[in-house]
Amino acid sequence: GALLWLDVDARLRELSKGKRSLDDFARAFFGGSGGRAQVSTYTFDDVVAALDAVQPFDWTAFLRERLDATPAPLDGLARSGWRVAYEDAPNAAIAAAEDADDNDDFRFSLGLKIARDDGKIEEVVWDSPAFKAGLARDMQVVAVDGTAYTAARLRRGLIAAKNGKQAIELLLRQGDSFDTHRIDYHDGVRYPRLERIPGTPDRLSQLLAPR
Repeated sequence: GALLWLDVDARLRELSKGKRSLDDFARAFFGGSGGRAQVSTYTFDDVVAALDAVQPFDWTAFLRERLDATPAPLDGLARSGWRVAYEDAPNAAIAAAEDADDNDDFRFSLGLKIARDDGKIEEVVWDSPAFKAGLARDMQVVAVDGTAYTAARLRRGLIAAKNGKQAIELLLRQGDSFDTHRIDYHDGVRYPRLERIPGTPDRLSQLLAPR
């Protein structure tokens, strides 16, 4: 949802040459009598009509294409002058969340979030390498490549798999059952970050600037 409305804001700024933005839509759409916000029901067509009043465009096709898309709609991010890149160290937000929730976040590589205290899987990302290998929430990671599980050993396993062809082998416990799962993943340790696209306007900073 946030990526969709970021795209709407970027397209409004682009089409109007910086004269209109999501603020104009929100003011017109949510503002009641006297400029006060009021609760009211609305339909998809109402949203389209309100956007078209702010800036004429084929908003029906624009919204439908993004609402019905399977991957995350990143066009608005690019139109705002930024793109997603990956590095091998967590950004500040992920590091803080790991410490606060006491888990290790491998969602952007294997597709797993694992509890630090007992190795239980807290989250499996849909269609990720871990998901395709049959891993599920509440399974317990017991070992990595034949050695007792720690987050550091799993990171080393990710690095080794990137530099070689071997799959990552995890011994998992579910209840009283133990099973070995092989994850064929070779992109290494990955954490997302934003980076500027050279030569493009920085509309994201305009959107986030204090009012």
